[in-house]
Amino acid sequence: MATTTLTTLTLRTPACPTPSSYPATRPFLQFPSRSAARRGRLVAPAVAAPEKITKLGDEIAGLTLEEAKSLVDFLQDKLGVSAAAFAPVAAVAAPGGAAVEAPAAVEEKTEFDVVIEEVPSNARIAVIKAVRGLTSLALKEAKELIEGLPKKFKEGVSKEEADDAKKQLEEAGAKIAIV
Repeated sequence: MATTTLTTLTLRTPACPTPSSYPATRPFLQFPSRSAARRGRLVAPAVAAPEKITKLGDEIAGLTLEEAKSLVDFLQDKLGVSAAAFAPVAAVAAPGGAAVEAPAAVEEKTEFDVVIEEVPSNARIAVIKAVRGLTSLALKEAKELIEGLPKKFKEGVSKEEADDAKKQLEEAGAKIAIV
């Protein structure tokens, strides 16, 4: 009966030093803990503030959520304001600090899209003729346009042009929408 001996070879090359061969003075990267980074404690202040404000800000940053809610409620009662009252003002404020007035009326839409939603099979030829009459498309392109609907027929046109195209295409038998 023959016996086999298994030998383990360990290869080390000088090009790949082992961690134990690193110099002891080599600096290691240390990353801040995620919880501290989320709280913003490791971020340097972007604006220089007086010591009183910095101290107050640090105390507020150290509050728990329940304590912060109590602080908000206290300040709302003390000052007679609500936090919701300041939200629209902050959204409208200009970068220079001046408030921007909201437009008095909603602007009327001036550009429209004409969408061909459906073409019945018995009206295909009439719709292709109408499409060719309204555009400079060749027969093949006009035919491809009315397949795989809904598709935009015209984009960014005036109200009058959109109504005219809708009228002609509906007379030909297509179902049209103006968007």
